[in-house]
Amino acid sequence: MWYWLFMGMTCIHVPAYAQIGEGFVPCQEMPDLITRYQADYNSLQIAYTVEYAPERRERFDKLERDYLTLLDKIDFNSLPQECQVDYILFKRDREENLRLSKGAESEVSKITNWFPFADSIYAVERFRRDGGEIPHSEKLALLYADITKQVKALREKLNAEEGLNVVNIYTADQVITGLKTALRSSYEFYNGYDPLYTWWIPMPYENLVKELNGYANDFRQKLVSGSLQMDNSGIVGKPVGREELIRLLQYNLIPYTPEELIEIAEKEFEWCDAEALKASREMGFGDDWKAAQEKVKQTYVPAGGKPALIRRLFNESMDFIKGHDLVTIDPLAAEVWGLRMMSPERQLINPFFTGGTSISISYPTNTMEVEDRMMSMRGNNPHFSRATVHHESIVGHHYQRMQNNRNRVYRSFGTPFWTEGWALYWEFLLYDMDFPQSPEDRLGMLFWRMHRCARVIFSLNYHLGNWTPQECIDFLVDRVVFERANAAAEVRRSFGLDITPLYQLAYMMGGLQFSGLKQELVDSGKMSIKEFHDSVLKLNAMPVEMVRAILTGQKLTKDFKTGWRYYDQAPFWK
Repeated sequence: MWYWLFMGMTCIHVPAYAQIGEGFVPCQEMPDLITRYQADYNSLQIAYTVEYAPERRERFDKLERDYLTLLDKIDFNSLPQECQVDYILFKRDREENLRLSKGAESEVSKITNWFPFADSIYAVERFRRDGGEIPHSEKLALLYADITKQVKALREKLNAEEGLNVVNIYTADQVITGLKTALRSSYEFYNGYDPLYTWWIPMPYENLVKELNGYANDFRQKLVSGSLQMDNSGIVGKPVGREELIRLLQYNLIPYTPEELIEIAEKEFEWCDAEALKASREMGFGDDWKAAQEKVKQTYVPAGGKPALIRRLFNESMDFIKGHDLVTIDPLAAEVWGLRMMSPERQLINPFFTGGTSISISYPTNTMEVEDRMMSMRGNNPHFSRATVHHESIVGHHYQRMQNNRNRVYRSFGTPFWTEGWALYWEFLLYDMDFPQSPEDRLGMLFWRMHRCARVIFSLNYHLGNWTPQECIDFLVDRVVFERANAAAEVRRSFGLDITPLYQLAYMMGGLQFSGLKQELVDSGKMSIKEFHDSVLKLNAMPVEMVRAILTGQKLTKDFKTGWRYYDQAPFWK
């Protein structure tokens, strides 16, 4: 049984400033439990496809409770420290999923009067899934016809309804999507295969789906009718409030209040202002850094020239990172990295390029209005792009994904504080190491840094109920010198109901966490910078406080609570 020796070696716990080994897993219990949970979850996703159906919610709640029971049988104190981290985070996620499920159930209960027929449709899907009997097609056709009449009547009632909020409408839209999924599942199973079903059902089915599509559109129209809009920006969202913000911050292991985070962002903004003034003076604009920034925006490359620029900036950042031996780079990462163009539709909510395996380039097309083309070109000039190419590629998001697919792959604790924070940390680091070659480059990199400060300030003020979307747009234009169309796209993206309220502040706060950890471990001489970076990537994604716990060998308890006030060590910059 020689392999037990090597498995045991991966479980050895070094109490301080731990070396992260090459072993696939640090122990067996937690990786096994997490892997089985994910497999069970994926299996249930296949079986229970109808979103917002009570049966689906109940089954997934049972999954969470079952795995909390299994987790409770594991002796926390016998686990190596890295697996204690897995224990804490796995338990946290199961409890959070149950909390969110309860919240979703509550939201659905508020709109059940708009869907009195839902249980009948859910029953049709359950019958199909069982497949043990032949459907009574005549009765089913009559049921569909009756539900169609109900929906028509409800649509008339909905047109006069003024009491729905944004979350009600979003939930209703999701419920309708689930109902159509249930209907389609049954229809595709029987139609063409069951003769009576094929004779009775197609027309009533199509009529019902058409009416449900109209019903969904009626709900969506409520969002643009004006009564739910806070201002004239056309952006509709739902501030979550201070209490929920604090719950989400605790979940993400951030021990600060929203007000403290705004204060931190304002301090970082002051640093950016001072740096911008230095660059502005070097460019001959005195203290008018906004005028200097406008000059930087005019350096845009012509239409068709952006891909070549991105490739050049990628090569420059790679040479810099390799030349300073900052991190181990797998040659495959550069080999498979590539470029693609972003659609005009996506550019409405992503005015700047995004990353991953390939960089998706945001640059104007011939279908855009001329004014929008110019704003896109100015906002994606070479100096602005200098900071973000490595953010999106190597050693940012592209390399993060590659490493996550190869190290501690059982972990599923991803958070934007790790993902976006790590990529922004590299912007901080390279700025400090004089990667920008000119004052124009520095202003370009500072644009993004100010942007991340601004995200903290405007997103928290919005969710605290202090600012409207238009005030957020104006703040970006006035304070960060955003192009107005880009600012509107940024705010629209920030307040969509499919994005966590903390996502936008996670960039700056995650970057500051990694900067604080570097100061603690690298600047103190306890680790080399390359060892630090390699160790972070080998651990896979998780809250940064837990990265710190592992690298410092922190003693943990199963009822761990966040307490690392990472900004107490600031300032981090030269």
